[in-house]
Amino acid sequence: MKNIDFKRHFSTAIAAMLLLFFTMSACEQGLDNPGTLRVVMHDNPGEFQEVWIEVLRVEVNNLDDEDNGWQVIGEPGEQYDLLTLVNGNQALLADTELEAGTYRQIRLILGNNNYVVVNGDTYGLKTPSAQQTGVKLNIDAEIQPGITYTLGLDFDVNKSIVKRGNAPVPDPYLLKPVIRAYAQAATGIISGVVDPYVEGTMVSTEVEDETVSTFVEEETGAFKLVGLPAGVYDIVVDAGVDYEPFTVEDIEVKAGETTDVGVIELE
Repeated sequence: MKNIDFKRHFSTAIAAMLLLFFTMSACEQGLDNPGTLRVVMHDNPGEFQEVWIEVLRVEVNNLDDEDNGWQVIGEPGEQYDLLTLVNGNQALLADTELEAGTYRQIRLILGNNNYVVVNGDTYGLKTPSAQQTGVKLNIDAEIQPGITYTLGLDFDVNKSIVKRGNAPVPDPYLLKPVIRAYAQAATGIISGVVDPYVEGTMVSTEVEDETVSTFVEEETGAFKLVGLPAGVYDIVVDAGVDYEPFTVEDIEVKAGETTDVGVIELE
């Protein structure tokens, strides 16, 4: 009987110690009631056939100090063709639990395997030395317990790839990322269809003096402009020299909603 009591008390003590250990560990990490941060990337297209970017790591910082406080939230270690990330298609870069609080900045650590395809030829993208420590963006993301915060990264290809005037043929392009960060919950979408479908048709609008654009989908002519803050927008449809540019005015966008403008017929 004494032996049985000893085993029962010993097991209870061990269980209590383990519970205390895990409770203390969670408290020390500040993750007893965490929120979740998701980071997705999409493209504001440019005039290239392919644009491949290698993303090694994603970090965030909840301090005002740019040199300290960085923590890794994702390590995709993958290459992405930005020109496929249009019309609502996105690449998931991170999805992780974080201590509740305000995160001031995000940093993308890019690899060296970045290149563009132009007229069937492939060119490596050189990265200026200032960018080699990572691409930093101010976000001020408020992470709340039990809530998922989705951060969108809109990669502007046209502004991010710069052709050097006197560069040698093997490497005439520089990669200088221009990215717009936004809270997905605070933005909406404009969708529609352009008829007839014309290859290379682009739909665009202006957001705070920046152009947000997308190509229409092959054959269907469907499009989506994502990451638009709530407000009223005009969109412009440019189908090339055979059609007049077409403007749809006064489109209201509400946060968390999709505004469908229907079929836009080219003339």
